[in-house]
Amino acid sequence: MENKTNKNMKKIQTFLMSAFWGFLTFAVVELLLFETGLLESGIAVGNSQAEFITEVVMELMTLGNIWLSLRLFKIGKVKRDIADRGIGALRKWGFLRLYLLGIPLVANVLFYELFLKPTFGYLAIIIVICQPFVYPSMARCESEVSVESIDGNEEVNNRHSQL
Repeated sequence: MENKTNKNMKKIQTFLMSAFWGFLTFAVVELLLFETGLLESGIAVGNSQAEFITEVVMELMTLGNIWLSLRLFKIGKVKRDIADRGIGALRKWGFLRLYLLGIPLVANVLFYELFLKPTFGYLAIIIVICQPFVYPSMARCESEVSVESIDGNEEVNNRHSQL
C-alpha cells in the first residue's frame, strides 16, 4: 500500500514540477521571441492610459499573488482539505500556488515587452526570486501532506501514513 502512495506522490510531484518549470520556460521563450525580433516589442508605448491602468493592476496582482502563494498552505480551509484528502488535495492546492506566481510572471514579461516599461520587468524579477520558496521538491510535497499545523499546534497526520 505504501508503494502505491509513493507512486501517487511521485506523479503529483512530477505534475507540479512540470507546472513550475513550464511557467518559467514559457516566460523565457516569450522574452526570447521579443528580444530576437520575431515578435515586435514596444507596440503599446504611446498609450499612456492603458499603460497606467495595466501597471497598477499588475503591481497589485503581483504583490497580492506573491503573498497568497506563500501563505496558501497556512489557510485553515487549505490545511483541512489536505488533512482530509491528502495527496489529492496537494495536487489542487500546489498547482494553484504555482499558478498564482506563473500567470503574473508571464503577463509581466509580456507587458514589459509591449510597453517597454522597466516596472513590469522588475515585477517579473520579484516573482522569479519568490519561485524557490514554492519549489515542489519531493521533500516539500511529503512534508505538506504528512505534517499539518492546525491552530498553531504541530500534528502528524497519521491517516496518510496508513494509506
